[in-house]
Amino acid sequence: MSSSFGVYVHIPFCAHRCDYCAFATWTDRHHLQQQYLDSLITAIHAAAMPPVTSVFVGGGTPTMVDPLGLAAVLRSVPLAPGAEVTVECNPDDVTDEMMQIYAAAGVNRVSIGVQSMVGHVLESLGRRHVPENVVRAVASVRAAGIPTFNLDLIYGAAGESLDDWRATVQGALALEPPHISAYALTVEAGTPLFDQPNRHPDDDDLADKYELADDLLVAAGLANYEVSNWARAGHECRHNVLYWQQGDYLGFGSAAHSHRAGRRWWNIRTPERYIAAVDAGLTTEAAGETLDDETRRVEGLQLALRMRAGVPVEALDTRDLEGLVEVEGDRVVLTRAGRLMANEVSMRLR
Repeated sequence: MSSSFGVYVHIPFCAHRCDYCAFATWTDRHHLQQQYLDSLITAIHAAAMPPVTSVFVGGGTPTMVDPLGLAAVLRSVPLAPGAEVTVECNPDDVTDEMMQIYAAAGVNRVSIGVQSMVGHVLESLGRRHVPENVVRAVASVRAAGIPTFNLDLIYGAAGESLDDWRATVQGALALEPPHISAYALTVEAGTPLFDQPNRHPDDDDLADKYELADDLLVAAGLANYEVSNWARAGHECRHNVLYWQQGDYLGFGSAAHSHRAGRRWWNIRTPERYIAAVDAGLTTEAAGETLDDETRRVEGLQLALRMRAGVPVEALDTRDLEGLVEVEGDRVVLTRAGRLMANEVSMRLR
C-alpha cells in the first residue's frame, strides 16, 4: 500500500442534526462556510504530500456548501492519475448542476445518504429527506456522467419492521447502484438516541436484517467485501480500503483525522478555531498518538479480518470458531455468521 495515499476533507455544516449522530457537525455556523473553504485550500497547499490516490469529502453535509467552492478545494489536491474522488451527498441537496460542477472538478464517485426508503423509518432516525429525492439524486449523478456511486443504508431504527427493511434494500437495488453500505444503527453517547433506551436497537433484530440484506444484495450481484459493504467488481471504495489496510492519509478540516507511518492525529474540533489556526499559520492538530509495533500489528489484523481476504491462518486461533470462520488456502475468512460476530472473533487473533 506504499504507493497509495489518501486525503479526507471534513465539511462540518448540517441543516439538522440527526438523532443518532455523534460526528463533529454544527447547524449554526453557516456564516463560516466560505472562510472555512478558503482555509481548507490554504491548509492543503501548505501540506507536504505525495500524489493522492483517493479523496473522500465527508461531514456533516458536503452538499450544503457552495459546489463551486467545494470544487476549488478539490482542485487544490495534487491527484495521482486515476485517483478516486468521493463526495458524500444529501439527496435533498442534489441537483443536475451541482453534479455537473462536481464532475468537472474530478469527482468520480458520490455516496448518497439514503438510510431508509421508508418514510416513518426516516422520521424515527431524525432524517428529513424523502425517498423520492433519492431517485432524483441518482438520476442527477448518472446525467452528470459520474461513473460510480454508493447508497448508504442504516438498519435497526425504532419501529422499523423486517418488511420495512426489505422495502429499503429492494428500493435501493431498484436504482441499480454499483455499491451499497449497510450499517447497523449504533448508539453513541451524547446523542438524543442515547438518552432514549426504548429506541435502542435489538441485537437479534439487527442480525435478522443483516442476513436479509446480504441475501438480497448478493442475489443482485453485489459481493460483500467488508462486513458492512457490498459492491460490483471494480466498484469497491478504494479510500475506505486504504483505511482498512492501515494506509497513510491526511485529514483536512475541523476534527479530521490523519495517519502516517503509525502515527495518527486529529484536528481542532470547531470550525471557527480551525479557521483561526490556519489563518495564523499555526498547527491545526489538537492531539495525536504513535502506535507501537505490536498495537499496530494487532489493529491491522482486526481490520483485515473484516475484509473478504481475511487474515493469515497463523494469525487466528480457530478452535471453537466452527461456523464463524473458514480456511481458504493460507487465509482464514469470516463466514456470514462470523461477520455478525466479527468483534468477538477478533478477540482470538494472535
